[in-house]
Amino acid sequence: MTLLYRSFVLYCALMSCNVFSRQEFVLVIKDHLFSPSHLYVPQGQKIKIRLLNQDATPEEFESFALNREKVVLGQSEAVLYLGPLQAGEYGFFGDFHPDSAKGTLIVLPENEWIQRQVEHVD
Repeated sequence: MTLLYRSFVLYCALMSCNVFSRQEFVLVIKDHLFSPSHLYVPQGQKIKIRLLNQDATPEEFESFALNREKVVLGQSEAVLYLGPLQAGEYGFFGDFHPDSAKGTLIVLPENEWIQRQVEHVD
């Protein structure tokens, strides 16, 4: 019983620290454009990207570099799980509107990620 209790306490402590959670980012599709067109994320971490399609028509998130594709119906959302990723730039586009729906996922090393967060605090 003591081991079970200790395990439960450890689990609750880890959950309160968000050890098991992924960082979440939002990518909006509106007027057949991705916003932001450059999405910055940290290196070496698992991430969750919420794809919000505000257009009436569907769009397909496509990335050869990330080996991912995901159709997002009009006026709906989808979730994309990635990582951990190496530092670098990973292009993506909307397969249904490749001339306008373009973007780049920029994966930053930890020190650059922290610096970017400090610079963008309101």
